Amino acid sequence: MSTTRHLVNRRRRLATVAATTAPPRTTEAPEPGPGTRDSSGAPDSPETPEDAAPDEEEPAGDDGPRRGRPARPHVRLPAVLCAATLLLGAFAAWSLTSAGALRDDPSRQNAALTDISRTSEVKGQITEAVGAVFSYSYAAPGKSDQAARKHLTGKAVQQHRDMLAEVRAQAPKQKLVLTTTVTQSGVELLDGDRARLLIFADQSNTRTDKEEETTYAAAMFAVDVVRRGDIWRIAAIDTFTR
Repeated sequence: MSTTRHLVNRRRRLATVAATTAPPRTTEAPEPGPGTRDSSGAPDSPETPEDAAPDEEEPAGDDGPRRGRPARPHVRLPAVLCAATLLLGAFAAWSLTSAGALRDDPSRQNAALTDISRTSEVKGQITEAVGAVFSYSYAAPGKSDQAARKHLTGKAVQQHRDMLAEVRAQAPKQKLVLTTTVTQSGVELLDGDRARLLIFADQSNTRTDKEEETTYAAAMFAVDVVRRGDIWRIAAIDTFTR
């Protein structure tokens, strides 16, 4: 009996020592890692947004953008209004300048571009005048003088006299006949009672004495004309020479 009791007591002491020295056992199951399988063999599902912990609430009055939302640009309204005002001001200044330039443009005052009737009138009269004053015949010199008095005024009178001086001097000896025919004319400017025309003409100078000879030449010049009553007169002749 003593031996049996002795064995029992010895087992109790060993069991007590083992209980005090062994590490504590835990009953919690280890957390499954990503990609692990549960007891049924199926892989764990990823964490859903509902299972995720909500973001901490930001303190009130924070001007920074909230996490998870796109940042909104700060619109500075006074700066935008200032820029728009400057643009409108620049456009207004440009409009006024352009309008003034259009008003001052000579083409806007040139009735030759708009008044067809007056343009046709001045072209017809000056075409006839040029043909008359720049034609000369040794047999009727007075006819040229009469044409000059009718169609010329101002400094054009002396210009015409200088231009035909040589013809007048040679005409009696060589029996010269000068004929001028306007082939084309254009009104450069028509402003009220003033106009300027560009003239293209053909001239033939025929010598009718014993040595008959005819020479031809083309002429281009401009005339400034003025209106006196119903008649347009040549006031200046521009041969484009200095």
